[in-house]
Amino acid sequence: MKTLTPLELFISFSKIGMSGFGGVLPWARRTLVERDKILTSEEFSAILGICQIVPGPNIVNLAVCIGSRFGGARGALAAVLGLTLGPISIVMLLAVLYEHYSYLDSVKGVLRGISAVGVGLIASTGFKMLKDEFRYPAMFIVVIVTILAASYFHLGLGWVVLISSPLALVLAWKKAHSE
Repeated sequence: MKTLTPLELFISFSKIGMSGFGGVLPWARRTLVERDKILTSEEFSAILGICQIVPGPNIVNLAVCIGSRFGGARGALAAVLGLTLGPISIVMLLAVLYEHYSYLDSVKGVLRGISAVGVGLIASTGFKMLKDEFRYPAMFIVVIVTILAASYFHLGLGWVVLISSPLALVLAWKKAHSE
């Protein structure tokens, strides 16, 4: 298995953290899968799936998992620090500015525009991850059940996981044994 030094992880995740205005997840996937080829698309999706069902911010959980996988505990710490130090500094500065200028209509308009960009980036990542499921179309059942449980029935994450996970596990087991 490939190893990365804590410094390499810090630098890689710093680039992700500082590139991800409006949503870090799309940049994380692009950097880790498409550009640096640290993970395959399937590995990224599997790790992200785990990171989404445990408490905490998905991207921080992802940094911990990937940092730990490639550099142990020091790698996990380096990845999280790389991911968060720059953006936290910028957000602190923006919070001070927002406190003084939030009443301006132009500031409100900019924030609405930034929100739309974030939604687009998240949707883009979702579509890229969905392409991986074309390799085993039965998993679309899990995707549909998950979307229905979360969007139509408005169930919380815990319920969605309890409902979708058994089906996903059965289908994954069948896929593994059919190859």
